[in-house]
Amino acid sequence: MTEKPHVLRFLIPLAAFVLIGIVLAVGVKHSPQVGVIQSPLIGKQAPAWNLPVLEGSGEAFGSKELRGQWYVLNFWGTWCEPCHEEHPELLAIARASGVPIIGIDWMDDDALANDFLIKEGNPYARVATDHDGHVAIDWGVYGTPETFLIDPAGVVVFKQIGPMTPEIWQKEFLSRLPPQRLERPS
Repeated sequence: MTEKPHVLRFLIPLAAFVLIGIVLAVGVKHSPQVGVIQSPLIGKQAPAWNLPVLEGSGEAFGSKELRGQWYVLNFWGTWCEPCHEEHPELLAIARASGVPIIGIDWMDDDALANDFLIKEGNPYARVATDHDGHVAIDWGVYGTPETFLIDPAGVVVFKQIGPMTPEIWQKEFLSRLPPQRLERPS
């Protein structure tokens, strides 16, 4: 009889521990925010930037020229495999959407970037180059691709970390755009 209380002394805490683990696992699995890293820029004025244009004309381009319109800002690089994966989706969005996609080629070689866009197609309305990464740092970018939705007032509305997919475009970008912008990529 002295063994029963001894066994119960270990079984009750073990059962409670297992039950708590199950509850936490179910909660995490069903959380709508699983895998989402919230950007501190959401709802705030986008960082100002001015960078050289990829085409090598010596011309600079930046956030000032984009004021007053919705746009998508995509940080990418030819060295980035997920950027290659998302490229067909960006092309489809550019064809079907009235929202300009602005590319920032991050810490890349201009010749490689130009060759890539010529061979694979160019989804970008404009492409700027961030050779030293200072603009990416201002935006909190720590990997590519990262894509932002910016409203006409220059406020960051959404940030996507990782490749764009049709589901992400539909759910996270189109749902935040005004109704006249709600075209779908084919």
